[in-house]
Amino acid sequence: MKPTILHPFLAALAGLVTALLPPLPVTAQTEARAAEDVVEVEVLEGWRRADGSHMAGLLVRLEPGWKTYWRAPGDGGIPPRLQLRDRRALMGVEMHWPVPEVFYANGLRSIGYTSDVVFPLELTLAEGHGDVSLAGRIDLGVCEDICMPITVNLRATLPAGGRPDPRIAAALADRPATGAEAGVGRITCRLTPISDGLRVEATLPLPQQGRGEAVVFELPDPGTWISEADTRREGGHLHASADIVPADAGPFALDRSTLRMTVLAEGRAVEMTGCVGR
Repeated sequence: MKPTILHPFLAALAGLVTALLPPLPVTAQTEARAAEDVVEVEVLEGWRRADGSHMAGLLVRLEPGWKTYWRAPGDGGIPPRLQLRDRRALMGVEMHWPVPEVFYANGLRSIGYTSDVVFPLELTLAEGHGDVSLAGRIDLGVCEDICMPITVNLRATLPAGGRPDPRIAAALADRPATGAEAGVGRITCRLTPISDGLRVEATLPLPQQGRGEAVVFELPDPGTWISEADTRREGGHLHASADIVPADAGPFALDRSTLRMTVLAEGRAVEMTGCVGR
């Protein structure tokens, strides 16, 4: 069944104040505690690429003991949400995710980052643009003994030229391996109806990645809740199962080709999309 313990709690914590402090880095404040004491967000201007796109980044600096979250952090975390605006120049943005860590707090598993992290931003621009004035916001959560949802307003000028930033390049290199790179075979999955959605059981022909392997299932619709996966390994096969509950909490048709599976273990990750029925 889909739990309801966290998102109403986050809604109750939504009393926060945002701050825009050019020049960068940008900081934010909340009523509970001055957020600049624990987190700082800086836009890395990056560089224009040969194909006309722009590679920038967001550097999130954390005080020791604090952490922030991955795109699918589990029920104990707050996923980052990025909104950028420049209707004339910005045609699209892809946020890249360095390999996260798995950690536990108050009995809940979370997935995220326990030290400074750079999120590369791959920006698709309208043809022929020079410098781009970037504005927007990022919502994210930071946690120690308590968690704070934070909104940070962003503003920067992205140059038409620029030089590759080694911090962004390192974050791009710290990516999950693909299934082909990891030697994954044919992934099969079985779907079983449950009262409020579906249960997925997947078998991944994948060499062991390390101790404490965790599997995360994701779908394109962010309104779909997916439980923490149960996993077990049998030799060269990793088995994982989870419940999938759509927003209307009822039966639905799942396109297996859109199901993303990420295996995490000991600082490594393998990311695969799609499975076939069995």
